[in-house]
Amino acid sequence: EVQLVESGGGLVRAGGSLRLSCAASGTNRADRAIGWFRQAPGKEREELSCIGTSDGSTNYADSVKGRFTISRDNAKNIVYLQMNSLKPEDTAVYCCYLEKNGPLVPLRYWGQGTQVTVSS
Repeated sequence: EVQLVESGGGLVRAGGSLRLSCAASGTNRADRAIGWFRQAPGKEREELSCIGTSDGSTNYADSVKGRFTISRDNAKNIVYLQMNSLKPEDTAVYCCYLEKNGPLVPLRYWGQGTQVTVSS
């Protein structure tokens, strides 16, 4: 069973930093990628960053490129999102997701999320 538990959110001033963590269980060879998205009230879900599980390749949304860094501790099965130079528009619920190869289409699982609030 896949379980993803996020932590590390909170209230920070603009320009500050936070590091989010995602403890993952239920990972196996069917995994394709693990990453983060965010959801702000009244806005569409925004994919932020992910790591390919086969080659460790990373990618980032333009909105966070250069400010956010994704990393993974394979031994602990934890994925991190280091967020620097935070802006008020980064305020959202941040969710970790795991994408697996399915029988027909990829399957995606995600956690409950952690709230990040950036004050101006």
